[in-house]
Amino acid sequence: MRILVIHNKYKQAGGEDSVFKSESELLVQHGHMVEQLVYENATINTPFKKIMSGLKTIYNPDSARLIKRKILEFDPDIIHVHNFLPIVSPSVFLVANQLHIPIVLTLHNYRLICPSATLFYNGQINETSIHSIIPWNAIWKGVYRNSKWQTAGVVCMTAFHHWLGTWKYKVGAYIALTQFAREKFMNAAIALPPDKLFVKPNFVEDLGIGQQVREDYFLFIGRLTEEKGISTLLNAASMYHFKLIIVGDGPLKSVVEYYALQNPSISFVGFQPKEIVIDYLKRCTALIFPSTWYEGFPVTIAEAFSTGTPIIASDLGAMSEIFVDKVNGLLFESGNEKDLILKIMEITKSESFRRSISMNARDYYLKYYTPSTNYSQLTDIYDKTIERNKYPSHSRIDQDLVPV
Repeated sequence: MRILVIHNKYKQAGGEDSVFKSESELLVQHGHMVEQLVYENATINTPFKKIMSGLKTIYNPDSARLIKRKILEFDPDIIHVHNFLPIVSPSVFLVANQLHIPIVLTLHNYRLICPSATLFYNGQINETSIHSIIPWNAIWKGVYRNSKWQTAGVVCMTAFHHWLGTWKYKVGAYIALTQFAREKFMNAAIALPPDKLFVKPNFVEDLGIGQQVREDYFLFIGRLTEEKGISTLLNAASMYHFKLIIVGDGPLKSVVEYYALQNPSISFVGFQPKEIVIDYLKRCTALIFPSTWYEGFPVTIAEAFSTGTPIIASDLGAMSEIFVDKVNGLLFESGNEKDLILKIMEITKSESFRRSISMNARDYYLKYYTPSTNYSQLTDIYDKTIERNKYPSHSRIDQDLVPV
């Protein structure tokens, strides 16, 4: 199979960039011909470029020309898009459709139904944007980058392409990371077609099971932002004084540093290379995942499952689907530091209970989140999308359809 993979990289690398890379490598390992077309948000580095990027959010003719050229050169059987904002723009879907190439879009976040991409605003879940094609309230609040203009730009993009029929007719298939996310997109105002919405989680390579006898510390890995629940975690650590190592970077770095100075049981080590992070993961008592937004499918969770590391996670959205409480992890009430402390006490008071969760977490990895399982799911989606969009001959491309 010939697969063109397109991704608009973020300025700060995150989970989406990791998934784009790992899925591309997985396809190559199985003998597929894979070409990548990568756009870098880091190139938007001047006020003029920022303005032009915003103006081209609805349709970027420069991206359209480049995508057409790549399609004509490579002649893919299918195109897989991971992120298309802001540089790629929905031009990719129009070009692919005009050239008769089936296209798949992974829904790594909630951008199509909420301009913030997180369904989170001002410290809490906010789903008001889901039910409106033009969420005026979100624009007024400036939920995207604290900017009314940038929020309006994202809203105009999604609304215009809703009216144009891009989301419903020009995308061959969508990949939602959980059933929870699938239902959100299916029941939103843009109403993505159920028969085009597939569920496929993220995966990781087998990192190997961690220490059977774990060390006496808990671990947080991630961006230091409000929606990641870092405040809940810091409050719990200050109240109960359990040993905590925090790995990551982000806007709340100074807050974490302050808490670490005030509380000797909190160790902040900042951003670390992956091999060091995995080492922490294999030795900790448990990973704490206190997010206060719905999340997609964090790669960190699959990594913890792979290493047999117990996870204590908030009970929101995807988390309540991924975890069976007290079987492959523990769930606590989101934002409730006292409930988090109770779960920490529960997992430390019984070594046999911790080991049972550890074994079950590893079993879940082997059953659901391995590369081989993910490869089968991904190629099945490709096959179904190609079959649904089959054209009379292999030579699908009419070069005159899209002007360069």
